[in-house]
Amino acid sequence: MALPAASAELGHGSLGHGTVAIAAITSCTNTSNPAVMLAAGLFARNAVAAGLRSKPWVKTTLSPGSLVVTEYLEKAGLSPALDALGFTTAGYGCMTCIGASGPLIPAVQDAVREQGLAVAAVLSGNRNFDGRINPDVRMNYLASPPLVVAYALAGTMDIDLVHDPLGEDAAGRPIRLAELWPAEDEIAALIERTLSPEMFTAAYRDVFAGDDRWRALAAPEKAVFDWDPDSTYIRHPPFFDGMSANADAPADIVGARVLALLGDSITTDHISPAGAIPAASVAGRYLADLGVPARALNTYASRRGNHEVMMRGCFANVRLRNRLLPGVEGGYTRNLLDGSQQTIFDAAQAYRAADVPLVVIGGKEYGTGSSRDWAAKAPALLGVRAVLAESFERIHRANLIGMGILPLQFQPDQGADALGLTGAEPIDIRGLADLDSGQVTVQAGDIEFSASVRLDTPRERELYRHGGIMKYVLRHQLDRGRGR
Repeated sequence: MALPAASAELGHGSLGHGTVAIAAITSCTNTSNPAVMLAAGLFARNAVAAGLRSKPWVKTTLSPGSLVVTEYLEKAGLSPALDALGFTTAGYGCMTCIGASGPLIPAVQDAVREQGLAVAAVLSGNRNFDGRINPDVRMNYLASPPLVVAYALAGTMDIDLVHDPLGEDAAGRPIRLAELWPAEDEIAALIERTLSPEMFTAAYRDVFAGDDRWRALAAPEKAVFDWDPDSTYIRHPPFFDGMSANADAPADIVGARVLALLGDSITTDHISPAGAIPAASVAGRYLADLGVPARALNTYASRRGNHEVMMRGCFANVRLRNRLLPGVEGGYTRNLLDGSQQTIFDAAQAYRAADVPLVVIGGKEYGTGSSRDWAAKAPALLGVRAVLAESFERIHRANLIGMGILPLQFQPDQGADALGLTGAEPIDIRGLADLDSGQVTVQAGDIEFSASVRLDTPRERELYRHGGIMKYVLRHQLDRGRGR
């Protein structure tokens, strides 16, 4: 379906759907490969020599995974060309790929929000999930470092890189990709001249020593960690609160309500975002109330030691579509106790106060993407007792079990749509006393059906009976201490 026409002027260019707003050579995957990093530097050198520059609306960054990258780029004489195109080193390690891109260029951000533009990010990372790179960017494309530079020059995804020019030289002659692309033998020769094992040995010899600021941090030497109740990064988690000494037999889930009714390919980034914490989000407002300024909110990934933040970030992806609220995007749901629209966190708190268990219904490939523990921890802390989906990503299914959440799978050719489920039905899940049978009966309002219990091994069934792996391990430690 064609996107509606929309554009906004910025300098001598034009913004529209498909505009490249972010071009980032970022640490994931590619910056450990000297061949592609030097190729990007050579490509930049050739582009600068031809008189080309990155488009003014593209936010360009370079964040290598290692100090060695900076060393060999400088030794090769390629840093000035990358700098000239805006690919100046902004830091090291996870940045744009984890969602720490920072805001777009202000004029671009304004245009995107005012006109609803679907702009793009091109990055040399390995994650491009919905809403991850930047909340104002709807399309995220993975590319090699030299292609990231090429798209920064082009400024748009609406281009045939093989045939269309990336720009013009001072004489107005069109310059194409093939003219700028470095030869393989040139890259190989440059690697031979600029890299040595000693560079890596020197860089990593004292990698754990840190810089002066790191070494100046106070670090107590106690054997047991002292929890700081005022910390906004690390809080004492409630995973063992109310835990009994012995595991109880699994009880049926009765009177549950659907927290979210979701479609296919729900990723762990939809469930537990890793990117920047928006100031207006539930987590952002929570941190602001604790005195954290908007500029210091950081990312969900950086605050994963604080369960209060991660619970508030659960299903808070700005691109999530919960079918309990058609036409609404983001971390919202319908509170089925009173029919109101609420954030998922607030609704979960209301259900908890009413002692109502929760389930999530999904489609195919539930839990794809990164193997993120908080995509199981956060739903468990919100009160989710079961996830009913058409199929699961393997590791995420195991993570759900590890947090005591029951993974249930629709029978073949069944699903929420096929069964006519709206998500508004009260849910009873019966037959949990006999997990070895592999089947349970689900009563959703007037609709009754059988679902497969995806506890595929005896160990998974044992972990679920204990309420998850942490309780299982602790009980075993207690038993050993008592000599059992």
